[in-house]
Amino acid sequence: MRILHTADWHLGDRLGRIDRTDDLRRAVERVGAFCDDHAVDVLLVAGDLFSELARPDNLRETIQHWQQIFRGFLTNGGTILTLTGNHDNENFCRTLVNAMDLATPAVGHMGDIVPTGRLYLATEPTLLKLPDRHGGFHVQFVLMPYPTPARYFRDDPAPKYTSPEEKNGRLMEAFLAELRRIQGHERFDRRLPTILGAHINVHGASVGPTLFRLTEAEDVVFRAEDLPEEFAYVALGHVHKAQALGGRENMRYSGSIEKMDLGEADDHKSVVLFDVNETGLAGPPELLPLPATPIVNVVLDRPTANMEVLRDRHPDPCSDLVNIAIKYTAGVDSLEELLTELDKMFPRWYARDWRETGDLTDRLATADNTPRGASFEETVREYVKQELLNHTDDERADVMGRLDKLFREVS
Repeated sequence: MRILHTADWHLGDRLGRIDRTDDLRRAVERVGAFCDDHAVDVLLVAGDLFSELARPDNLRETIQHWQQIFRGFLTNGGTILTLTGNHDNENFCRTLVNAMDLATPAVGHMGDIVPTGRLYLATEPTLLKLPDRHGGFHVQFVLMPYPTPARYFRDDPAPKYTSPEEKNGRLMEAFLAELRRIQGHERFDRRLPTILGAHINVHGASVGPTLFRLTEAEDVVFRAEDLPEEFAYVALGHVHKAQALGGRENMRYSGSIEKMDLGEADDHKSVVLFDVNETGLAGPPELLPLPATPIVNVVLDRPTANMEVLRDRHPDPCSDLVNIAIKYTAGVDSLEELLTELDKMFPRWYARDWRETGDLTDRLATADNTPRGASFEETVREYVKQELLNHTDDERADVMGRLDKLFREVS
């Protein structure tokens, strides 16, 4: 059985003011092409299919896009296995599962052998088996969604905690207990090659500058040794950086299918292709690279000189996602002209910030000409005088007159 492992699609996501729909759909189309080109039997998506920022109409269009891309794959007997991650809306995913089951009932009990040629979404810990289309054997899949109280605290879905650490510790224990329960289930067959799919953070993973919209204190962190070695392959989602863990080539994060923020600017995106036979993993997994949208941090501290460098460095920047930081000098640089030119050069800028070199906070804190113990009014007058040194006498007189009037109104 040939399996393609991917995760963290975040469909419908945004970066600042930019809607990422088109970028992410192109990535999904590349995944669909891999399924066709490499004769994939099972596409395993290890969580975070959707973004929590996705609008309802965007979710509807996303499902329609899936139909277009994967209709042929499913019609030819391919199977899509997915599970929910921390960014997937639980209510929406449960509704989607109920609708799919109502249309074509297939999964009824733990450990069922399910038909190929359809999509399965696990919103709860799930054990299922798929027949191999060519070898006449079955492969067993354990699908473990992201640990939340609603999914893993069966007896008390809304418990009380004294700290985030207590909550995370209890969730980890509940997740591992559920995993052991599935492995001990009468329909769990230890003779079959078994794939574990999970959306979790495993200690030792390289997460880059940060987790995606989540801090370490908010997350549930597992140890690699907590996950049993008996699995033929462990397909992980949640960490966006592709990597093997703990020296185990069969325990992997596939990484996200696109660069999602500036922290991933240097990442190389990919999906993982591997084969399973009757005895387990057949050969080392193969990484299939995915082209990704460039995310760029542009800093202008000398705007006129920097603009010339930018033109040379980014000859065709229309697709780049850009974070812009500008430090300009009033009276020397025209902020309005800079913003207009940058807007034309980088139409997909997602965030921008600017700061004048004579910023009031810095200058007032470090001004050498202001005597110690000076009043607020004296400090402001000295600051304004310094700012007006390169202006005409008439301009200085006009501004200082306005300042005098302002102080009188305040008094």
